[in-house]
Amino acid sequence: MKKIILFVTACLLALPARADEGMWFLMFIERLNHRDMEKMGLQLTAEEIYSINHHSLKDAIVQFNGGCTAEIVSNTGLLLTNHHCGYNAIAELSTEEQNYLRDGFWAKDRSQEMKPKSLYVRFFVRMDDCTKRILSKVNDKMTEEERNKIIQREMSLIEKENNENGKYVVSVRPFFQGNEYYYFVYQDYTDVRLVGTPPESIGKFGGDTDNWEWPRQTGDFSMFRVYADKDGNPAQYSKENVPLKPKHHLPVSIKGIAEDDFAMILGYPGRTNRWMPAGGIKQNVSYAYPAWVEAAKTGMDQMKKYMDKDVSVRLAYASKYASTANYWKNRQGMINSLTKAQTAMTKEKEEKAFDNWANKKENKAVYGNVVSVINEYYKNTNLKARHDNYLMLMTRTSIYASASASLGAGLIQYAKENEAKRAEMLPKIKAFVEANYGTINEALEKDVLTAQLNLYAKKATEYGLSPLVAKMSKANNGDFTNDVTNALATSVLSSKAKIEAYLKNPDASKIENDPLLLISNDVLTRYREKSEKQILADDQFEKAYRKLVEGLRISGLNSIKYPDANSTLRLTYGKVRALPKDPRNDAKINNYTDMSSMVKKYKAGDAEFDLPSRLLDLNKAKDFGQYADKSGFMPVNFLTDNDITGGNSGSPVMNGKGELIGVAFDGNIEAMAGDVIFDKQLQRTICVDIRYVLWIIDKYAGAKNIIDEITIAR
Repeated sequence: MKKIILFVTACLLALPARADEGMWFLMFIERLNHRDMEKMGLQLTAEEIYSINHHSLKDAIVQFNGGCTAEIVSNTGLLLTNHHCGYNAIAELSTEEQNYLRDGFWAKDRSQEMKPKSLYVRFFVRMDDCTKRILSKVNDKMTEEERNKIIQREMSLIEKENNENGKYVVSVRPFFQGNEYYYFVYQDYTDVRLVGTPPESIGKFGGDTDNWEWPRQTGDFSMFRVYADKDGNPAQYSKENVPLKPKHHLPVSIKGIAEDDFAMILGYPGRTNRWMPAGGIKQNVSYAYPAWVEAAKTGMDQMKKYMDKDVSVRLAYASKYASTANYWKNRQGMINSLTKAQTAMTKEKEEKAFDNWANKKENKAVYGNVVSVINEYYKNTNLKARHDNYLMLMTRTSIYASASASLGAGLIQYAKENEAKRAEMLPKIKAFVEANYGTINEALEKDVLTAQLNLYAKKATEYGLSPLVAKMSKANNGDFTNDVTNALATSVLSSKAKIEAYLKNPDASKIENDPLLLISNDVLTRYREKSEKQILADDQFEKAYRKLVEGLRISGLNSIKYPDANSTLRLTYGKVRALPKDPRNDAKINNYTDMSSMVKKYKAGDAEFDLPSRLLDLNKAKDFGQYADKSGFMPVNFLTDNDITGGNSGSPVMNGKGELIGVAFDGNIEAMAGDVIFDKQLQRTICVDIRYVLWIIDKYAGAKNIIDEITIAR
């Protein structure tokens, strides 16, 4: 069977790619994509995009802080990414007196560049196929637990063999649901400093209202710099460090864009599920995502009450609120889009055809029960999916629900240790406390936990609540206000001050029955618990899902030739491409927006649609300089049909010469089903036009020192 799989895989890899769909591995660009890309306008060789031995485009692309993408745009380590990717770092560096989120920030020289506490970038060095090696260690007689243990052991060996004594970070990842494996070699740099950011009235213009929408007019960018030691190696922050001399940086084109121009994106897309069975789609639409949306909104509403009243609270919770809001709208968009596109029905037709193929005599022994096992699994886990999403969002929005359990266990252990061991543990505990409790607002946290417990106790009963919550709900008629208030009054885990006092006089008995610890342990235990029956079902499902993907590829019933996104570096290519004419956009072609349309949305003092007076004055004077389009307008955002998802935020959008023309920052809500099924007609990438980025830096901010670093192609 393995020989057949490898042969079929090789055949599939030789087939031509669809131009706009696909998140492609760089090591296969020459074989799979290069000819198509040349026909569309690419002027680079495959070697100029991905090379192990020479500098190439991939050397200018980094994963930014584990969740976004950024690109190097100067020979002195200058990084460009999205404003929302840098949001947490900008908020961390802000104070009430120097509020960089509100006012923006531009370092006039390198001495003014600021280092956030924890920020890193990851450079991609190389990748290779290790499928044969790993799959040679396993067989179909193994349980999934046995299989996974053996695979994990082999993955660890591969990672150790390639890290060059810790110089590199090596990650082995499964693809095609565990039918293929590749390893990736990276190098991390941790001295990354803020260089510049526009005020959020520019960087987040449109707020939650315009999020995932087109037309957009958002200056979603920020700038950082990578520092290294004098030899160019990664180093902890030091005043002695120097700007990194990168192997490659992207030149910037201000020639502008037009419909059907070639556009490619390199970045780190986070997660797609294009092999997801119909049952999984229906589960998400009807059970998981509605719970996610409701619980996210519950947490957001409580946060916003306090954020609107106090600038310091707003700064402390800005990143958490923005992240929660982003996924809240995304998940509702997914529900609407998957329903409208009838994606589950499309998948059901594919699975019916697969089932017919699977039950032919020559295939039945391996694939015959795959579809029935998968369908039964989803049927039996629908209520659990809804329940778990209520709990997951409780822990994401409430520090008390998430941090109390791990911290409480640590404090109990701390009390039981001798002085030497306590001295060893103390710095880690203090760091955890500072990270989680350093800027919390206790009143806000009380209301978030209360609201989430009320919601969970009301909506998740059909699956079965966690035991303590169920007991409390029965006693309080589903209103946890007094319970949470009383818990906070007596809990050691309710504030940084109480925790610090405990550390001075540790006593395990004061923690073991702590009311917040009991609640946190209760909900997290319920979220994580699995019965033996569930473990067996998970085992059978995982194997069936892997066989489904294997069988769909062998049979040719699914045409996807690229692996799902999983935060590994990918290339996607397509064109600048308009959506149908929209009365909300007065552009001549609905593939761009300009500053005049942004000013029309302007609402003085509005949290989402305010604009700085300086920007309005510059627009009124038409002071656009060299960054204006040849037609005279000031471009802001534009559209391409590239295939991206979360994690691609901040990715460079490049023309056929590898020059930067924009920065990807969003998708359109009409195509929110894109993580599951690509819509060739509707799916778009929303990008900040690089000319607008440069105009903000140059004309608005007057930061010519930054402009002077950038290689501009006119």
